[in-house]
Amino acid sequence: METITVELGARSYPIHIGEGVLHDKELLKRTVAAQQVLVVTNDIVAPLHLSALVDTLPLSVETLILPDGEQHKDLATFERIIDRLIVLGFHRDACIVALGGGVIGDIAGFAAACYQRGIEFIQAPTTLLAQVDSSVGGKTAVNHRAAKNMIGAFYQPSAVLADTATLQTLPPRELSAGLAEVIKHGLILDAEFVVWLEDHIEALLALDAAALGHAIRRCCEIKGTIVAEDEREHGRRALLNLGHTFGHALESLGGYSRWLHGEAVAIGISLAARVSAALEMIELADCDRIDALLKRARLPEGVASGVDVEAMLASMQLDKKATSAGLKLVLLDAIGHAVVKPAPPRALLHEVIDRHICA
Repeated sequence: METITVELGARSYPIHIGEGVLHDKELLKRTVAAQQVLVVTNDIVAPLHLSALVDTLPLSVETLILPDGEQHKDLATFERIIDRLIVLGFHRDACIVALGGGVIGDIAGFAAACYQRGIEFIQAPTTLLAQVDSSVGGKTAVNHRAAKNMIGAFYQPSAVLADTATLQTLPPRELSAGLAEVIKHGLILDAEFVVWLEDHIEALLALDAAALGHAIRRCCEIKGTIVAEDEREHGRRALLNLGHTFGHALESLGGYSRWLHGEAVAIGISLAARVSAALEMIELADCDRIDALLKRARLPEGVASGVDVEAMLASMQLDKKATSAGLKLVLLDAIGHAVVKPAPPRALLHEVIDRHICA
């Protein structure tokens, strides 16, 4: 097991990474100290990992099994968690354990942030995407029908338990979706990591333990450093949204069911690179290199049809990086170096999107 600390003063917390973390009784005894514990998971993860976790926890716990899918990350499902906490009579010193992927982590974390103005929660991510990205940094939210993650709070977990053994049960499509976020971390801050990914992408797809451990650790190091500098995304943390302005718009237009989050982000990364090239910030050869890596990760770098460009541009205006001054985008001025820029003219965005994903 390796441990990385997200340095946030009194709210600092550890990220424990390793095979069998969720079966480490001593670790769980130190980590889960509350007397009232609710494990929130979904109907896909529960048959695979819930019983083992409950049996390992040092005290009896309650559970709540939610339906799987981004389309259920809404206020109605949030209310189910709150209802359960109230029926069980949970107090302010209670704890929620989020066992699952990014959807479970986001919605359970938001419930923890809101219940009695905030109770402890622990992230137990079971997908690659959650282990490298969404479980770290304290972003919690639910979706609105008009846009993704519009209702939420910054609320840090007390610990992250990233058990790499859970990835052995991950469907190939979910594994690839997680690799989109892994690739993103390299593109924004670490060119050497991008080269490493180009050399090891097949090992990651084959669930090689050493490769997975290195990738998860490096992503958590990158994200943890950025979050420690800019917890509430007033500046540098926005870099972590490379591809997300485009990707979130696609998810919303697809009813949160057409693309997995990582798939939409992959398309968004490709679009961000193409916009960067159109602005002469990077070369077209860099775009081709990025697309080649996404393709090797079995991710879409484009989409054949069915995207209304004007609707997509309208959805992008609801992006959380937008201000009264207008929309901002995370772009690349080199592989391994991202910047936040005011969005280019709408006509340029329309042309890039139409040419790249609607042709």
